[in-house]
Amino acid sequence: CTIMTSISIVREKERGTMELLLASPLKPTTVLLSKTVPYLALSFVNLVSILILAVFVLQVPISGSLWLLLFVSTIFIFLSLSLGLLISTLVNTQVTAILISGIGMLMPVLILSGMIFPIGNMPNILQWISTLVPARWFIAAVKKIMIEGLGFMSVVKEILILIAMSIGLMTISLL
Repeated sequence: CTIMTSISIVREKERGTMELLLASPLKPTTVLLSKTVPYLALSFVNLVSILILAVFVLQVPISGSLWLLLFVSTIFIFLSLSLGLLISTLVNTQVTAILISGIGMLMPVLILSGMIFPIGNMPNILQWISTLVPARWFIAAVKKIMIEGLGFMSVVKEILILIAMSIGLMTISLL
């Protein structure tokens, strides 16, 4: 989500069409948000595909609520799109957008999210830094929902953190 969104907006800046869009009667926020809608739809297709593969091919059960899982995933998708918007507003070339959103974000997410290495086994400084990685909170919520079968009240903390990060990133991007 992050890579696709950041590249699409930077491509408009490189071609010079972003100035035309911003000079149109539409508000700049409308232009930026409309650039993310196709990637939002594509992300939902990816989400559904991954869930179908997980359940039917890999035999991973969803112990908790499917609707809660979709809700948390939607928040995370929106957060990823917001991060892509922020990156696109800060850089001027597609190569830079790819480097920052792809390579620059991939390693911290893999190492600090708890996906590969347990957060509890990390040094305290890395545990603190991992709180800034949105994927940490998403993975924690998904584990609680899918594996432990817990409900909404068990993932409220993660949901609120993801929403706060989304609002913060979107606000900074639009400013």
